[in-house]
Amino acid sequence: LGRYAEMIPEGYIFVFQDIRGRYGSQGKFVMQRPLRDPKNPKAIDEGTDTYDSIDWLVKNVSHNNGRVGLLGISYGGWLTVMGMLEPHPALKAVSEQASPADMFLGDDFHHNGAFRLSYGFEYSTMMETDKTNFSFQFDCFDTYEWYLQLGALSNANKKYIHAALPTWNDFVAHPNYDAFWKQQAMPYILKRPTVPNLNVAGWWDQEDFYGPMKIYEILEKQDPDRLNYLVAGPWNHGGWARGAGNSLGLVPFGSDTALYFRQKIEAPWFAYWLKDRGSLPLQEALLFQTGSDTWVKFDSWPPREAKTQNLYFHRDGRLSFDPPTEESTEAFDGYTSDPAHPVPYRHRPVDMTYPEDHPGGWYTWLVEDQRFVDNRPDVLTWQTNELQQDLTLAGQVTAKLFASTTGSDADWIVKLIDVYP
Repeated sequence: LGRYAEMIPEGYIFVFQDIRGRYGSQGKFVMQRPLRDPKNPKAIDEGTDTYDSIDWLVKNVSHNNGRVGLLGISYGGWLTVMGMLEPHPALKAVSEQASPADMFLGDDFHHNGAFRLSYGFEYSTMMETDKTNFSFQFDCFDTYEWYLQLGALSNANKKYIHAALPTWNDFVAHPNYDAFWKQQAMPYILKRPTVPNLNVAGWWDQEDFYGPMKIYEILEKQDPDRLNYLVAGPWNHGGWARGAGNSLGLVPFGSDTALYFRQKIEAPWFAYWLKDRGSLPLQEALLFQTGSDTWVKFDSWPPREAKTQNLYFHRDGRLSFDPPTEESTEAFDGYTSDPAHPVPYRHRPVDMTYPEDHPGGWYTWLVEDQRFVDNRPDVLTWQTNELQQDLTLAGQVTAKLFASTTGSDADWIVKLIDVYP
């Protein structure tokens, strides 16, 4: 219960439940099980499982007050969302934390359709090899080299998986954004919220940053009762739930941000809705502003006062707010990509995603020094001049590229990097 130390003084009855088919739960595990057919009274999904669990608990666990709160991180966050779609009457507050919203457009397995090979392979083997977590045994420490030697995507099944993992088979069968991905994506299933919900996101979430922001955005459009709230802080995936949160990697934040969230936001949030205690700890959105290292309250997100501003690539490697003045439409920057030497997404050696014998680089690669890709022939860099005044970034960042390739296809990875002072 250490994760909930700040909530224990309230005297809650804590219940921990495994998803269907995992660990102690019976049944068959299905990765992000689609919503059931409402015409079939015997059909089940994660929402019906949540409803049935709550119903049993309030009827059979003594000394409960008839109010239930629900929270989870990552996959647990997604399960929390499923539980509030058709909520049990006793469900009075939820906190969906780092929940994925769309596994093709932004969360976990794809970034805007670009497949995340290592994470997709390692997560599916972890979740579907056994009812308990399973770690694939690599024969080398640097998985960059292992995946490079793997070759074609089909070799994963031929050499290792042998079509035994449904999720990996789905990756292979659905390389495009088709009905398979849309049936589990939040934009197509979320309804008007009827239960107070607190979305939680980490600015450096290496798995599910897209999700909580998208869920908040979708619910906000259909929230006349103002039940939809957002907190975002300087954390990696689930970082708000552990430790003090005073730094990430080599980046300090000047205060114990995770402890602050648990003490001043999360615990009071559930006490307010479940026990009528205290006051609501936030009005709409609370976000940690990096750079100034301060918590800032907003009555909307993105802020209404935020203005869209363009940054332009220039031929000399400059990034500027001034549009290019070149008259020639043939001006361009080019690079040479060698598939035999792809750009690593983090500094090598790239250890496995969830190592058991050391902390692993997966948790902090988003704050890693990016100079490891400097001077590569397959990387282009544009940089602004030193800023003369403070600049606050708020909201969605979108890259618009006009590009061509001599190859058959390409995935372009764009990084917006803050040059550390």
